[in-house]
Amino acid sequence: MQVESESIRNVGITAVGAHLPDEVLDNTWFEERLDTTDEWIRSRSGIVQRHRLPENEATSDLAVRAAREMLEMRGLEPTDLDMIILATITPDHLFPSTANLVQAKLGATDVPGYDMYAACSGFLYALMQGYTMVKSGIYDKVMVLGAEAMTRILNFKDRDTCFLFGDAAAGCLLEPSDEPGIMDLYLGADGSKFDFLHQKTCGSKYPVNEERIRNGDQYVYMEGREVFKHAVRRMTQASEVVLERSGWTIEDVDIFFAHQANIRIIDSTVKHLKIDKSKNYVTIDKVANTTAASIPYGIYDAYMAGRLKPGDKVLVTAFGGGFTWGGGTITWQI
Repeated sequence: MQVESESIRNVGITAVGAHLPDEVLDNTWFEERLDTTDEWIRSRSGIVQRHRLPENEATSDLAVRAAREMLEMRGLEPTDLDMIILATITPDHLFPSTANLVQAKLGATDVPGYDMYAACSGFLYALMQGYTMVKSGIYDKVMVLGAEAMTRILNFKDRDTCFLFGDAAAGCLLEPSDEPGIMDLYLGADGSKFDFLHQKTCGSKYPVNEERIRNGDQYVYMEGREVFKHAVRRMTQASEVVLERSGWTIEDVDIFFAHQANIRIIDSTVKHLKIDKSKNYVTIDKVANTTAASIPYGIYDAYMAGRLKPGDKVLVTAFGGGFTWGGGTITWQI
């Protein structure tokens, strides 16, 4: 489709979908294997349980189920889509992209797609691209997904990190709308902070070998104190930027979705923003940190619970490895 200058349009979310694997690991699962307790995990993170993908499935399987729910909600066929953008740091393979595998499993013949790598901020990065595609008139129906099989890259002997993550997929469908739905999006990054949060292996700098496997370089590594400090500052900053650019005050916000990394990070961000705690929507207790699926799963869960109504003003923000971060303001329309 050719871009026409007069085709600058409003963009809204017209459908949502999500999927959680059936297997649930509660905190007692870790008590039985590590020097830890349910009370320690809850107090440190706010997490009660998380979901784990079966060994015979992959990230694309999670994403396909979320995608099908979106299509069913909107009454569309897979071939009606114009683009699939999938945010993940746990792709099925380095190539082909997991989005391409989702396309094939959906039967979305000839629909283009690609993966977005921006860790826990990945969904907002993907949302920005989908938004600009629809707003500019390039495409009419863009599916944006966040999907992760985080349990595949965890060291279950590391008591400081292994309990923090879970597996999930969620996303939304973007289409032109009569009124503004997505009001503003803001992204940021600081690649100099690589050392604080990363997974080293599988790329060109640290290819997999026996020594790196012995060192555990195939697993998530995180320095929690540094991540905490930067996450609160950057999510607060990103939220303030999009609020100002949208002409909203913090009092205007009806519901707030912060990346579900740690309840202490979330609570500190809420405190810095001075937002009413009743507006803060939390899912970390039941799904843990699902990385790129965190923000879209929260939105999906709130919608299914009846907490999102047309006209509600939504504030979202995320922070992840890279470092990357972002924020967004959305007027809910479904």
